[in-house]
Amino acid sequence: MARWHERASAAIAAVALLAVAAGTAGSQAADNTEPQAPRFVDVAATAGIEHAYTGDWTHYVGGGVAAFDCDLDGDPDLLFAGGASPSALYRNVSALGTLRFSAVDDSELVETGVTGAYPLDIDGDGTMDLAVLRLGANRLYRGLGDCRFARADEAWGVAGGDGWTTAFSAVWEGDNRLPTLAFGNYVDPDMWAAMHTPFGDSATGAAPTAACPDNVLFRPAGASAATYGPAVRLSPGHCPLSMLFSDWSRTGRPDLRVSNDRFYHEDTGEEQLWHLGAEPRLYGRADGWPRLRIWGMGIASHDLNGDGLPDYFLSNMGANRLRTLAPGSIAGPEFREIAFERGVEAKRPHAGADERPSTAWHSQFADVNNDGWIDLFVAKGNVEEMEEAAAEDPNNLLLGGPDGRFREASVEAGAASMRRSRGGAVIDLDLDGLLDIVVVNRMANVEILHNRSRVSSHWLQVMLRQEEANRNAIGAWIEVRASGRIQRHEVVVGGGHVSGQAGWLHLGLGAAETAEIRVQWPDGTWSPWQHTAANRFVVIERGRTLAAAHETG
Repeated sequence: MARWHERASAAIAAVALLAVAAGTAGSQAADNTEPQAPRFVDVAATAGIEHAYTGDWTHYVGGGVAAFDCDLDGDPDLLFAGGASPSALYRNVSALGTLRFSAVDDSELVETGVTGAYPLDIDGDGTMDLAVLRLGANRLYRGLGDCRFARADEAWGVAGGDGWTTAFSAVWEGDNRLPTLAFGNYVDPDMWAAMHTPFGDSATGAAPTAACPDNVLFRPAGASAATYGPAVRLSPGHCPLSMLFSDWSRTGRPDLRVSNDRFYHEDTGEEQLWHLGAEPRLYGRADGWPRLRIWGMGIASHDLNGDGLPDYFLSNMGANRLRTLAPGSIAGPEFREIAFERGVEAKRPHAGADERPSTAWHSQFADVNNDGWIDLFVAKGNVEEMEEAAAEDPNNLLLGGPDGRFREASVEAGAASMRRSRGGAVIDLDLDGLLDIVVVNRMANVEILHNRSRVSSHWLQVMLRQEEANRNAIGAWIEVRASGRIQRHEVVVGGGHVSGQAGWLHLGLGAAETAEIRVQWPDGTWSPWQHTAANRFVVIERGRTLAAAHETG
């Protein structure tokens, strides 16, 4: 962890110097109600990363990245899905202010057919493991340290199947030693291969019927078991491109949201929410769950309105959706639409001459300008050559503000790529307190957007720890109180588009130089409010004070 401590201390010192240099102008920027655009520069080439997501129609979807620390030095390394090309693992060897990556060419993770990946510590040994999604058998890899991995799906009792997996999520239920794993399967590849064209029957233009296989749930064989029981079929499946375990009602019970591609389920399917009882069941109209059919491609969650409950952004072809729980509906999942009023529909390209509908993929909430108001990144790109959708479709960077609305800033920020983007990650690659953006592109090199903003706003980066099972406290809620209001973040594994990340949770603090923080652990227990200075990397260990939890700086 030595390099982490060095770079974290350097980041704190650099932020302090920048705040002094910024002077009065910096303070005004932090208090300005108009969101200030960050400045990004694509440094993929100079950082040493050359990789594209390739392949025929079986890889029109997918194309994710996993951002996680595989060598235990504190900063995020990157695993890129390759589709028809081999996947690629890159070790982060960056210095503060300069991004550098080194390819791990002999990694066990390098293989074809990979659509995406999600990091999580399955066995609780303190080293990140990986769920790797594929066209073909999915893989579970046990992390061994120093960016080495070993196949573990068979040892853990998980059958990888032979389908086309494009969604994943995980959560710990109760006191189980192992997490519950959900895999979402896209179109039956054999059925799709038999079609005249990959987008439907050439004679009728219609999508095939019954093309969506069941999704699969793996639960531990017992509370203390180190292996999984038989697969549980989640039927019907409606061709998902994203799924997320989330406690939508804050009752301590996570359920599984599934966002589906309506092209393949036609009128028979919809967005889904699975109740995880002894036997999983779908919520329906009697529960308050409204029918919604979209070309669902990604899920992002955040408490946008400060009511303590997560809201859900659903990326889509055309107008994106933003769903919030209707007042008084905690007993049932009755959600209403607020995308238009919040300014996040983004249904057509915001730059260029193409006015056809947009196609949105990975989405993620994160505070990219550290002003204390959450922002939203959305990766966009035509599926392939769909004539009814925009060919020039720039990514969105939607900056949030105190009025609850978002404004488009990707051109101004240098993030408006016209490539066919798919997966992504918004994460601090060089531990300087500024969030960077990683974008995976189809048939084009990935983008590493280095955040080179000069801002005086403050930040905090948090990591949770608890003993034994669920070491990273998946399902916990982090609350940060600063400048008279509270930010709330649910710790999850899943969502986005075939892209996951683990490590530091970044929070912007705006002008606040101090903050208070507390955690609701997965079992519902609250930690006390604890005080911390801004611009710190803080590890919160359950049952200990921040001073005993390695606050740096």
